[in-house]
Amino acid sequence: MPKAPEQIDDHRYLLVAPSGISAQLSSRGAGLVGLNAPDRAGKLADVVLGFDTAQEYADHSQLYFGSTIGRVANRIRGASFVLGDQTYTLAANDGSNHLHGGPARSFDKVDWAAEQNQSELEASVAFRYTSPHLEEGYPGQLDTVVTYTLTAQDELRIEYEARSDRATPVNLTHHTYWNLAGGGAGTILDHELQVQADTYTVIDDELIPTGAIESVDGTVFDFRKPLAIGSRISELESTGARGYDHNYVLSGARTEPAFAARVSDPASGRVVEVWTTRPCLQVYSGNFITPTTGKQDAQYGARSGICLEPQGYPDALHNPRFDSVVLEPANVFRATTIFRLTCS
Repeated sequence: MPKAPEQIDDHRYLLVAPSGISAQLSSRGAGLVGLNAPDRAGKLADVVLGFDTAQEYADHSQLYFGSTIGRVANRIRGASFVLGDQTYTLAANDGSNHLHGGPARSFDKVDWAAEQNQSELEASVAFRYTSPHLEEGYPGQLDTVVTYTLTAQDELRIEYEARSDRATPVNLTHHTYWNLAGGGAGTILDHELQVQADTYTVIDDELIPTGAIESVDGTVFDFRKPLAIGSRISELESTGARGYDHNYVLSGARTEPAFAARVSDPASGRVVEVWTTRPCLQVYSGNFITPTTGKQDAQYGARSGICLEPQGYPDALHNPRFDSVVLEPANVFRATTIFRLTCS
């Protein structure tokens, strides 16, 4: 039987795999606040960026370190949308646009109820939150459960489930910043990235999709074969994104979790693979991280971590070509993302 989840304090919970890999979770933001993984010599390091206290997460909430993002991840153009015959107005917290569910009661900023579970095969922590009708401007009461499981195969599995009492947009994701050399060990520009995608959604200078979907072939966005993140990033420094902050359209059917991306650190040998049921993946190279002191006085700056965010199509509410992110009351939103940890 796996080790039972351990409650560390009022907010944090610990999961430990048989291999010794461990994950710390927080009920604030239903987030991942620590993950210790070994390098090729067996030395453990915390490979996700974060802070030591819940207050520090609140003080630096614009970074979204490790959090569950919702109700709608990414940006909504003009901070409004039409659903049925009604227009809903949201907070403009990213220029004139709406970002990651809002500035005050988005899913990363609220406290979730935690439930620890253990079976003969695995242990997990489930976080539950009920978002009332019109919280952050979104229609419908939305009941959401996010469950983290650390498996004997060294996989951190995240399962999402949400139900609403009326039609509402739902696009949940996870926003960990990975640095496989260890948080605070420098940038991720030498990390190698592979993304299972032939196309990406084109964005404007405000990082809003134009509606076009284009091939990655012959562009700086082509990571179909592993390539150092920093090898071509300079070509994007003069754009609004300042680097990678782009949505990839993942290849293949995804009724079950399928391979989406792989990041590796050649120096340490640590590898994380992303498997997901979601149709898209946002790749963000941490371009907007300002100098910040993190866990155990680790120093973070621009490109100190990379985010791999499985999601639905961004700004789908304004792009009929994109798959809809509207959840109807008769349906259930379900999604699974797996972060598979290995060493080479």
